[in-house]
Amino acid sequence: MIRTQLQVFDDILSLSRAAAEYVASLTREPSPDDRPFSLAVSGGGTPQRLFRLLGQPPYSLIIPWNRVHVFWCDERCVSPDHAESNFHHAYGLWLQHVSIPTTHLHRIKGELSATEAAADYAAQLAAFAHATLAGPDRLWPQIDLAVLGLGEDGHVASLFPGPIHAAEAAQPTLAVTAEYQGRPADRVTLTPLVLNDTRNLLFLVSGAAKAEALAGTLKPQADPERWPVARLRPEHSTVIWMVDRAAAGRLDEFPRARRQA
Repeated sequence: MIRTQLQVFDDILSLSRAAAEYVASLTREPSPDDRPFSLAVSGGGTPQRLFRLLGQPPYSLIIPWNRVHVFWCDERCVSPDHAESNFHHAYGLWLQHVSIPTTHLHRIKGELSATEAAADYAAQLAAFAHATLAGPDRLWPQIDLAVLGLGEDGHVASLFPGPIHAAEAAQPTLAVTAEYQGRPADRVTLTPLVLNDTRNLLFLVSGAAKAEALAGTLKPQADPERWPVARLRPEHSTVIWMVDRAAAGRLDEFPRARRQA
């Protein structure tokens, strides 16, 4: 059963603080089998305030970083020190400031070609699943929390509007190499196979420029080719949308019961 909440905040700062509290609360929950906590994050501008908060007290001190493993929902095919690298942003704003073992950072190797990086990342996911006793046949771990954004065009991770690639339903990672908006994409992304299996999905959406995409995405029976979030159909996940009032500006058409401030 999907448990979905829509939470509207005054601005991105209050949204980011709530997101940091949510991350901290989940990472500190006791695990009955003493397994590590897996956290997958995305790039873009919206999560950067969250990253800064996680890299500072109190969160840098109260989160048990030694049990946290960080993954990436998607990555551009650039070097890890490139200004457009999702890993670069997360590491500079957050990860270098906390006591997380470097072996707990499972980055997508954007310095490789998209095809090579996707294969390498799939191998990393399978190795982590086996190491955490997820089962010998598991090709990916059940991620505890994925933090996702929403593009102005409606893309999520690096799942873009347009025809749905058959590999999205067949493998955990995907090389995104087709042209997008007139330029080569050259990215690697987790597919709906992994994201639908995630225990908790947290979407962060900020800014009036994303109001149309948010309204279209949350519309009942949204077209999955036009609005890629509709490709995510988790059956046993908690799904939370944290959005600011600017991004929520076109949600008035939705029933008030779906909105939780």
